[in-house]
Amino acid sequence: MLAPAGRLQTPSLDRPAGRETSSRVVDASPKQTIQLDGDSLSLAELEAVALGKARVAPAAAALRRMEESLEAARRFAEGTEPAYGINTGFGRLAEVRITPEDAAALQANVVRSHAAGVGAPLDEAASRALLLLRANVLLKGYSGVRPLIVERLCSLLNSGAYPLIPSKGSVGASGDLAPLAHVALLLMGEGEGFIDGVRLPGAMVLFRLQMKPLELGPKEGLALVNGTQAMTACGALDLLRAERLVETAEVAGALTLEALRGSRQAFRAELHDLRPHPGQLASARRLWELLEESEIMESHRDCGKVQDAYSLRCMPQVHGAVRDTLSHARRVLEIELNSATDNPLVFAGADPDRPDGAAVISGGNFHGAPVAYVLDFMSIALTDLAAISERRIERTVNPDLSDLPPFLAANPGLESGLMMAQVTAAALVSGCKALAHPASVDSIPTSANKEDHVSMGMTAALKLREILEDAERVLAIELLCASRALRFLEPLKPARPLQPHLAAVRHAVPPAQGDRSPSRDIERVASMVRCGKFAKS
Repeated sequence: MLAPAGRLQTPSLDRPAGRETSSRVVDASPKQTIQLDGDSLSLAELEAVALGKARVAPAAAALRRMEESLEAARRFAEGTEPAYGINTGFGRLAEVRITPEDAAALQANVVRSHAAGVGAPLDEAASRALLLLRANVLLKGYSGVRPLIVERLCSLLNSGAYPLIPSKGSVGASGDLAPLAHVALLLMGEGEGFIDGVRLPGAMVLFRLQMKPLELGPKEGLALVNGTQAMTACGALDLLRAERLVETAEVAGALTLEALRGSRQAFRAELHDLRPHPGQLASARRLWELLEESEIMESHRDCGKVQDAYSLRCMPQVHGAVRDTLSHARRVLEIELNSATDNPLVFAGADPDRPDGAAVISGGNFHGAPVAYVLDFMSIALTDLAAISERRIERTVNPDLSDLPPFLAANPGLESGLMMAQVTAAALVSGCKALAHPASVDSIPTSANKEDHVSMGMTAALKLREILEDAERVLAIELLCASRALRFLEPLKPARPLQPHLAAVRHAVPPAQGDRSPSRDIERVASMVRCGKFAKS
């Protein structure tokens, strides 16, 4: 499922999941090395590592913090005071005491039992982002685990190997238990993984990397499976794609406005200054700039038309609201990247009643509600972005709504032109609407009702990816329709800033000689949309 590559597919026996059109993460060289310290990872750095464009290394100060919490966890493991997950069972079994002799078995068992994920695997970029986030969280120094754990995670990232992580099975509290357990399983030499694009048993992956399987110490199994890293990894990568998509929507909308002989007056700054939502102001400003120096607009300056349809005139208000939604999501995800989200958390010097000051505090930082909410909010916003685009597509192909030939066909009647492209867009938008119902409003009790309220954050992430992919396709259809529509206005040229974007579409999709299947054209332009070809540089 998730990565800039695209929709999940059931993989073959020896290849990772991913879209047919996607390429594997490339091990380009030389690479930037990102120092991980648990506190300062950025979204841009996450994407660079996820796409194989950067290496990682743990910061020395962060490793020292890990050592301090490790010593505290060891003392609790050897003592008689109950410490959840260190010398007790898990969930409903928290009242069961575990002896020091059984501590290693306890941690291995929690990994094995929680690795219950099903369905197609996360794709490579999402899997790498998850590994990165887990390493970053452990480096905060509140998990009570050995620095060796982080070093192994970093080695996987730098080698290009990654675990097979089934996409389904997480309810988002205690975080993404099942996906994270499949990561830990690989570190133990179990489960499955990918190396050099080949799917292998976990033991073989470690053998090829010359790594020994980990024997987990006190709390290490629990620390590896608790947290929000799966939903956050997927959501962060999709946020970056969504930010590129809204920029693309303004290019597509501006091209459609030109094809329909619309006006840019609705984008004047003095109008939007009176309703100064930041996204609306940014969208109006960009649309105004994209429509500068237009021969087409100059040709109908005195046509007497008063105002355009909402799907054209209200682009700043709708696209701007999407921008503001993504800005809010960015703030939440930037916090989550560098947050301690496992449970319990180990504090080296927080308890004044203990001689060593150590404390193990149980809480709920693993609960995915903050992330789940914004992923659902993004799904709603991107669905509406696709919906307004589809309405603009309809205006270009429907002769009752424009002066253009029916369905943009050169020989209407004999040819159907882009009739079915609009139908495809309508189908995609309706599918997005069905998926846009928030996952986070649902909760189902688990673990014998100990975990009686959950976030469904991973479900929100999976739905968001599907909506995002189909919204990219809808925008691709609009770009194709606008490109063909503008041929009927030649020799007049659209606005100067739009001309490179129009040329890019036409280079990818040469003019049709009569009817042809538009499927490949749509997917080709959708690939361009996905990689940010039409986003502002």
